[in-house]
Amino acid sequence: MLDTVTQAPPASAPRTRLKRLLMPWIYLLPALALLVVFTYVPVASMVGYSFTDWDGLSDDPAFVGAGNYAELFTRPELFQVFFVSLYYLAAAAVQIVLALYFAFILSFNLRLRNLFKGILFFPYLINGVAVSFVFLYFFRPHGTLDSVLALVGAHPDKLWLGDPDLVNVSLSGVSVWRFTGLTFVLFLGAIQAIPGELYEAAGLDGASRWQIFRHIVAPGIRPIIGLSVILAVSGSLSVFEIPFVMTGGAGESKTFVIQTIKLAFQFNKTGLASAAAVVLLIIVLLVTWLQRRLVPDERTDLT
Repeated sequence: MLDTVTQAPPASAPRTRLKRLLMPWIYLLPALALLVVFTYVPVASMVGYSFTDWDGLSDDPAFVGAGNYAELFTRPELFQVFFVSLYYLAAAAVQIVLALYFAFILSFNLRLRNLFKGILFFPYLINGVAVSFVFLYFFRPHGTLDSVLALVGAHPDKLWLGDPDLVNVSLSGVSVWRFTGLTFVLFLGAIQAIPGELYEAAGLDGASRWQIFRHIVAPGIRPIIGLSVILAVSGSLSVFEIPFVMTGGAGESKTFVIQTIKLAFQFNKTGLASAAAVVLLIIVLLVTWLQRRLVPDERTDLT
C-alpha cells in the first residue's frame, strides 16, 4: 500500500506564492534600475528642459512654456532637414532588399557560404568613425572611387561630398555598406529557424527558389521583416554619425540630429534642442505605432 504524500502546511502557501511573484522582479531589478537611471530619467529631464530657455550653463533657466515648440514649427529651416532623411529611408529599403536576398541565397548549402557571411557582416563590426574616415578617402577627388571609375573609362570629375545633389546619395550609400550586415544576420537567423522539412517537401514538389521564398520564407520571417522596417524608419530619422564625421552637416547634408546637436552645443540653445529631440522621439514612436497597426505581427504556423 502506497504511503500518503504529506502536503505542506497551509500557512506556507501564501509565502510560496509571494516568493514566486517577487523572484522575477528581483532578477529584473538591476536591469530596470539601469533603464530608469540612464533612459527614463534623462528623457524626463529633456522634456522638462524643452519648456525652458536653458543655455546648458545657467543654473536658473526661465520657463518659456511651448515657445520652443512654436519656434520649431514656425521656422521652416528647422524642419527642412527632415527631407534629408528621405535619402536614408530609400537607402534603408535597398539595404533590406539586399540583406534579404543574400540571407535567402546563403541559407542554402553553397560553397564558401561561411566566407561570404563573414564578408557581409564584417562592415558592421567596424567603428562608425573609422568607416567614415575610410570613405572620406574613398570619395575624395582622384580618390578610390574616381580611380576605379577611370579604369572602366569613366571620368565623372564630381565632388561626391561637395555637390549638394550627390552628397546625400554618397552618404546614404555608406550607410547601406555598413548596416546591411546587421539586417542580413537578422534575416539569416529567422530563415534558418524555419523547419528544414518544409524545404525538403517543397523540393519534392518541384518548387522553384522563388516559390520557396514566396510561400515558405516570406511568411516565416514576417515578424523580422516588420522589425527591420521599424529599425529602418527610426534609423533614417536619427542619422548622425556618418554625415557628422564626413561632412559636419555641410552641403545640404545636415540631418535633424546634427541640427539638434549644433543648437545645443554650438549655439547654446539647449532648451530648443531638447524640444527638437522630443519632437523626433514623438515622430519615431508615432511611425512605430502606425507600422504596428498597419502591419500587425502574425504568428504564421508553417508546420
